[in-house]
Amino acid sequence: MHDDAALLERRIRQELAERVVPAIHTPTIPFEVRAWDTPGEPVGHAEAVAALATEARPFAVGDAWGRPWGTTWFSMRVDIPADWVGRRIEALVDLGFHRDSAGFQSEGLVWTADGPVQGVHPRRTAVPIDVVAGPYELVVEAAANPSFPMRGTRRGQLGSLATAGAAPLYVLRQASLGVRNDDVFHLVADVEVLLGLLATLPAKGKRRPRLLRRITAAFDALDLHDVPATAAKARELLRPALELAADADAHRVVAVGHAHIDTAWLWPLRETVRKCARTFASATRLMDEYPEYRFVCSQAAQYDWMERQYPSVFERISERVARGQWQPVGAMWVEADMNLPSGESLARQLVHGQRYFESRFGARCSEVWIPDVFGYPASLPQIFRAGGCDRFVTQKLSWNKQNRFPHSTFWWEGLDGSRVLTHFPPVDTYNAMITSDEAVFSVENFREHAWSDWSLMPFGYGNGGGGPTREMLERGRRMADLAGAPRLEVGTTDDFFERVEAEAAAGAPVPVWNGELYFETHRGTLTSQVNTKLGNRRCERLLREAELWWATGGDVPSEVAAELDALWKEVLVQQFHDIIPGSSITWVHDDAEAVHARVAERLEILIEAGLRRIVGPTGAITNPSMYDRNEVVLVDGEPRLVEVAGLGVASLAPIGLEPLVPVTVSGTSFTNGLVTVTWDDQGSIVSVVESESGRELVPAGRALTLELAPDHPTDYDAWDLEQWTPGLGAPLGGVESVEVLADGPLLATLRVTRSFGASRLVCDHTLRAGSARLDLTFDIDWHEDEKLLSLMVPLDVHAREAACDIQFGHVMRPTHASNSWDAAKFEVCAHRFVDLAEPGFGVAVLNDGRYGHSLHPDTRHGAGVRVSLLRAANYPDPTADRGHHRVTISVLPHGPGLHDVLREADLLNLPLRVTAGGDAPASAAPVVTVDHPGVLLSAVKRADDASGDLIVRLAEACGERTTLTLSTPQRLTSVERCNLLEEPESDSTRGITIDGSAVSVDVAPFELVTLRLR
Repeated sequence: MHDDAALLERRIRQELAERVVPAIHTPTIPFEVRAWDTPGEPVGHAEAVAALATEARPFAVGDAWGRPWGTTWFSMRVDIPADWVGRRIEALVDLGFHRDSAGFQSEGLVWTADGPVQGVHPRRTAVPIDVVAGPYELVVEAAANPSFPMRGTRRGQLGSLATAGAAPLYVLRQASLGVRNDDVFHLVADVEVLLGLLATLPAKGKRRPRLLRRITAAFDALDLHDVPATAAKARELLRPALELAADADAHRVVAVGHAHIDTAWLWPLRETVRKCARTFASATRLMDEYPEYRFVCSQAAQYDWMERQYPSVFERISERVARGQWQPVGAMWVEADMNLPSGESLARQLVHGQRYFESRFGARCSEVWIPDVFGYPASLPQIFRAGGCDRFVTQKLSWNKQNRFPHSTFWWEGLDGSRVLTHFPPVDTYNAMITSDEAVFSVENFREHAWSDWSLMPFGYGNGGGGPTREMLERGRRMADLAGAPRLEVGTTDDFFERVEAEAAAGAPVPVWNGELYFETHRGTLTSQVNTKLGNRRCERLLREAELWWATGGDVPSEVAAELDALWKEVLVQQFHDIIPGSSITWVHDDAEAVHARVAERLEILIEAGLRRIVGPTGAITNPSMYDRNEVVLVDGEPRLVEVAGLGVASLAPIGLEPLVPVTVSGTSFTNGLVTVTWDDQGSIVSVVESESGRELVPAGRALTLELAPDHPTDYDAWDLEQWTPGLGAPLGGVESVEVLADGPLLATLRVTRSFGASRLVCDHTLRAGSARLDLTFDIDWHEDEKLLSLMVPLDVHAREAACDIQFGHVMRPTHASNSWDAAKFEVCAHRFVDLAEPGFGVAVLNDGRYGHSLHPDTRHGAGVRVSLLRAANYPDPTADRGHHRVTISVLPHGPGLHDVLREADLLNLPLRVTAGGDAPASAAPVVTVDHPGVLLSAVKRADDASGDLIVRLAEACGERTTLTLSTPQRLTSVERCNLLEEPESDSTRGITIDGSAVSVDVAPFELVTLRLR
């Protein structure tokens, strides 16, 4: 009997695909097609129409088209028969679509004289048209985007115009006009819903065999040679099954239309703009036919593109927002990666996103919507709340390889105790298609049945865009109240959260998760494409400097403020979660690095202009850090000891070495009175002794070691790093020379040069007077293939956890693998430092441009910190990371707490700036002084409202309840706590005491504070 049922189900599915679906459109007539290929980059509609009129060539179904990344414009003409008027007529366009889903191959945008109509892709090939008898024409802008299969043949060469070639990728398969047979169309939806339900029913019991019998009877009633004539009868036979109501206590699903469009990934930014136009035009058009349809859409930058480049699409979006059919969500400029951008960058993502949505649509977002990022730091809840969001939707942790996350809906509590109501849609995808089996799975997978009746289902083709289809909405209508499935309604995120918040308000026991949401895969994204990551970090630093120095000089001219605003937005776009993680094609990373270079060049000019406004043409040393500095810098290639206040400007005049101990070199060691560093004959550091305590940092018989390991992820090249990979590494040999380049008294440098494989590495080990920090600066010409280069820093420090620097604070991570949750954290993200400490002594490993770290010991190395320096993935970019790289990794012994670590991490990442000019003394009082060593200063700027008020953003970074003092050169009239958008909080003067030009502020552990000073 089981075999008979399986055979019947196979028959039904085969007849549905081969006989019923093709009968939806009959009869059909072909279009007369002409084509014009753009010679280069995409052109506008007007230019293309003009070219079609004068340069188009005849084209036929079966002809090849589309060089990689090229655009072909098709003119499609037909005479509509008079007897078709009054029937539902649809254009049918198949550009050569293959089995991959929407967004990962050729795509088209249909135009009429009124503008963009809708997109066409493999699951949306029908275009409804207004019927008038006689000649009819539509134009299709067809994009020949290559397909990049994740497994099997690697086609990374298609990711760059330089290597993609010119051979056509696609063949036009269909260009015709057809009459839609509504009975057949609706029969398909009926059967799809019931087949999906059938797949979820148990084999034992009566429901499944009875449902299969009813579906079989419907197909028996079909004349497969004349499906349109018999479809209505088949539907009647299915009706009783579709009218069986769901149980009274059935779970409730809010299905939200959505089209996750990666701002760049397997396509460049310029193509994403067109993906948005195709997807958004389709979404707004579908709303006219399905009034219950609701669509949520994030990423303010994508709306901004539509506003500037597709104004008619943007107008339609605005109309649907006003109607309540379209909900802007997410609050951010783009769906940024959460691990890698700085805290200030995440703040600006929210500031620019919220301001855009409010200015265009009259409302801000209440939720952060980032379904597809690769981990969630513990500081995010308070950042979200400071940006006006107390709700959070994501999904990616369903990909975890080691551990299943225990909640679907919960309070996420961050470092400072802030909470956001968080939901992981139990359908385990943000690209659902509203099928019965998906809906039933989401109920079975839901973890909160004990207290909640509601879950969310984001539906629509995503990643590459496309969005919901009418077929999804038809299935949704049938699943509103269907026995065996949850009750489903199409709605918005607001609809969902309001229901859950009502449950919580009624006393439901909402669970709480405290700390980071660690993602147990894609760990390689902490290291892949390091030049993109370094470009971002450099731009973040320069943006901070530009705002600081212009604020120091007084009110900021409007044109400078506008340019800084624009430069911030350019950097924010490159923080998208497939750009900065390094998981995109060659073109994307070439573009990102070009943007970073251009933005940095412009910021250097703005910084110079801002400093000239302060000190004129005089040469000076400037300090963007909050810490006073007495530091050795290079001026015209020569070391010089200088002194400059935090956030201040000082003369370049050198100061005397006293009372600092000079650096001396003796044999194979150097010392400066704070640490003594020793190396062996291969140039490996075998000893670092902290002078005051006499503590040896490096375990006996060990050394700081560079290692090279084969790097072959099992699934996703650029994304993943496997747990076993570092253990396969071997020490890097190939030493060519070991030489002392400088021997004091201000600094000493040991240079070690190595060659290995096709690569070459130079490492300068530098110790400076007055600093306990040993800097290892690597200059690497990297040409390896599928390798991981890492630096192992063994440490004789006993610590069960390590402090890892994250945005606006630090998080403690295990140095052991005692359970599956700890073992999964074999590669973790840290921004500027990792610190291992005993109660009175610790060692920090600092960096100026690396994020991936391992804290777990192994049989070869024992305790310590491993820093991932470089990878060489082949997919999706076969050129990834090959070339020149420079990075500094520092080793810092220190006393109790993290204050010294915070200071040295700041100094390493915010280098003193030497400006050229005359020799006249130069100085400028800091615009603000911060006196607390446990505070991280994130931004000093003038208020965005042009009031001239000073905005200071900082965070307590050590977990201490404290009071800090800020002082300014001028008397303060008021100081207020603000949100990220610089608006006063309800208790804006809480814990604030003003005394002339100084203000004391009470700060809670890990609290993020934005102050407005007048």
